[in-house]
Amino acid sequence: MDRPASQSDPPSSSTLPATGLQSKVVESPDKSIQLPANCNLIYKLSTFNKFILYENKLRFYIVASNASDSRHRIVKIDRTSHTEVVIVEDDTDYSGKQMSNMLKMLEDGNKGSGGLGKARVIFGIAGFVKFTAGWYMIVISKRSVVALLGGHYLYHCENTEMIPVSSNHKIERPAEEQRLVNMFKQVDMSKNFYFSYSYDITSTLQNNLTKPERFSGTKWPFNDRYVWNFHMIAAPLKDSPTTGINRPWLLPLIHGHVDQAKLTVLGRVVFVTLIARRSRHYAGARYLTRGVNEEGNVANEVETEQIVSEALTTPFYFPPAGPSTGEYQRRPSPQYTSYVQYRGSIPIYWTQETTSMTPRPPIEISVVDPFYVAASRHFDELFARYGAPITVLNLIKRREPQPRESKLLDEYTQCVKYLNQFLPDEYKMVYRAWDMSRAYKEKTQDVISYLEDIAEVSIQMTGFFHSGAEPLAHCLHNGNFDENERCRRSILLQNGVCRTNCVDCLDRTNAAQFVFGKRALGHQLYALGVVASPNLPFDSDAVNMLTEMYHDHGDTIALQYTGSALVNRVETYRRMPHWNSHSRDIIENIRRFYANSLLDADKQAAINLFLGVAAERSLVLPPKRGQYQKWFQKRHLQVLYDVLECSSSLCDFVNVGGEFWAEYYRPLLFTSLGKHFAYSMNSTLKLPGKTLKDIAYSPFLPHSTHPTHHPRLMAGVRRWIGTYPSSQHGFSKKALSSKQEVLKLDLPSIDDPRSSAALAKRLLHPDVSVEEQTEYLKYVDQCFALLEACNDEAEPEDKEIYERFVRKSKGVVEEGISCDIYATYVQIIEAEDVGIYGEDLVATYEQWLR
Repeated sequence: MDRPASQSDPPSSSTLPATGLQSKVVESPDKSIQLPANCNLIYKLSTFNKFILYENKLRFYIVASNASDSRHRIVKIDRTSHTEVVIVEDDTDYSGKQMSNMLKMLEDGNKGSGGLGKARVIFGIAGFVKFTAGWYMIVISKRSVVALLGGHYLYHCENTEMIPVSSNHKIERPAEEQRLVNMFKQVDMSKNFYFSYSYDITSTLQNNLTKPERFSGTKWPFNDRYVWNFHMIAAPLKDSPTTGINRPWLLPLIHGHVDQAKLTVLGRVVFVTLIARRSRHYAGARYLTRGVNEEGNVANEVETEQIVSEALTTPFYFPPAGPSTGEYQRRPSPQYTSYVQYRGSIPIYWTQETTSMTPRPPIEISVVDPFYVAASRHFDELFARYGAPITVLNLIKRREPQPRESKLLDEYTQCVKYLNQFLPDEYKMVYRAWDMSRAYKEKTQDVISYLEDIAEVSIQMTGFFHSGAEPLAHCLHNGNFDENERCRRSILLQNGVCRTNCVDCLDRTNAAQFVFGKRALGHQLYALGVVASPNLPFDSDAVNMLTEMYHDHGDTIALQYTGSALVNRVETYRRMPHWNSHSRDIIENIRRFYANSLLDADKQAAINLFLGVAAERSLVLPPKRGQYQKWFQKRHLQVLYDVLECSSSLCDFVNVGGEFWAEYYRPLLFTSLGKHFAYSMNSTLKLPGKTLKDIAYSPFLPHSTHPTHHPRLMAGVRRWIGTYPSSQHGFSKKALSSKQEVLKLDLPSIDDPRSSAALAKRLLHPDVSVEEQTEYLKYVDQCFALLEACNDEAEPEDKEIYERFVRKSKGVVEEGISCDIYATYVQIIEAEDVGIYGEDLVATYEQWLR
């Protein structure tokens, strides 16, 4: 039976003893689980997420444990070799008592070399690196939780340490070694590096759930395109026959951005997760990596995935639907959706020369390839990874006083046109070129609305991933009460992707991807049955939260590529800039220019060293040139994600994986609610100005945008013209005259007022007469009265008359006024002959007085 989704914190390794491990009951797999006959998955009861490192002069010993301390493994690393990394792994699972006995045995056997040494807690090994002599081991010494998906925690690498593998580390060139070490450390592994012990963070959610056997024929159980420490993992183990799937202590790290927040919808909790994965191929600084390389890899390549899930249950599955029939079959949870976007530089050969120290270096197309071989490799790879169709959204400028980006527009348009002519009609790329910057400056189009139209068309073409059928509420809402009505009974899959780019793939691209994400969020929430319509209004809590997430996403990507944050944000294109946006843009432009001009060379060298890219390419054979017309592989144009196949694989996945209850919930560990990650996660209720009363307010309703009167505004206007507001909205003649005197003092006395000198001085010191100022103040006060009327407040005189009428109607006599005055007045009126109409008038007036 599933437990409620009250997630606990990931266990801390500090609970492990330093000298031994306590004995725990070994948990065995559920014997009633029947694995599918065609399933070749490796069944894992739990993952290893705690590590203890023992060190002596001869060896490293690493003890890996799961969160419940029921499974342990040990790894031995030799410290006597200088040229290679010798690793001995024991694949046997030990209980706590068995591991304690083994550690005692190792302590006795290593007394000559100092025993096991002092134990230290680590959270995994990022790899091994070698410079001029000897290997270093990179260990993760600190981590923090950033997201939660299906009961799997995603961590941010907070700190790492570099430990020499060899105990007698001999360095022949210490100066060169230290220079390379310092250069390697310029890639700060404590910023924007993420990992997970049990979830493949290198792949999309759709890949993880519907293609669990995608790495069955490969050496490494992850997508190495986005693993930035792949060189540190693969280089020391390239000659090892053991595959990486048996090395749980080696952690693949992605570089990019991970953010998660929860959407509180009238008591329902929806998790919104944003994962950005930066490719390790052709990575680098802004002006030093442009366009595409020979292998078809583009600069600033980032895959962005938006996952929206409802936290009804923790795992990716539901419990069985009915009583047991001898076969334990779980059901996939229908509460998970995802949408994937892609950004990357324009896939042609182009560069920008930075030696001139200009803020905007000219763009040059370095190589003109009439057959666009590199671009063909790039798009063929996109078909292989995402399927068809592919939408190309090109946001670079069309017209410029001095052609810069427009050069790329013509070449890119010709490139897509050339490649499209050889594709079958149903697989042709959809190319949209739109000058987003010009549309914003000339105010000829609503930028956001136009992008929303493009996003809607693209989402309808590619679809998005949904792990379940259409909610029953949609059928009831549409009046389809008959079960035979055509309602979607299968999962949804995303085939294809939208590729967005501008010249840098930063500001305009991030704004466009936000609009796509906003549109996708509406469809994802609609598929989950949370909203009745996929159209989400701006200025609602849900969209405001998503805006902040994409701002952080864009700032992180921009800092990694250019060294500065975004310049133009979503509010800029919505024409709602912040009051300090102009000064902030100037600062970011200066910071970007400084980083690109002075720091990019060192940054590029550090990235190449970190990724294992040689400074000078060795003489290797160039990639095999494909055919000019059949530049694509036909198997890449086939349907990448088939509904029937993916549905079967999804059922296999949920029936094999997901055994994490004892280590996720920690039933024997006392924790407070405030320490739970799901409880302390950012949410719409934590936005500025929110209180607990807002829990009953829908996050999909726009906030009131009616203009309210701010007294400070009118006070500022009056101070600007030299007067101050009075209680009766009158005009200060004294202030006007004093200002007039000041203006007169500024003007020197001129004998001839018709002279050119007098005319010039009057123009430099304009004078406004008292009458004109008084007229202007009347106009301002008129608007002031109208603004007050908008707040449903009556004029003071009308309000006083109304209050007097109410008091008189209640029989309340005003102070200082005797009733004899009214009686005398009424008697005088009655004594006069006012006729028929006058009698009615007097009666009405008497009634009004009473």
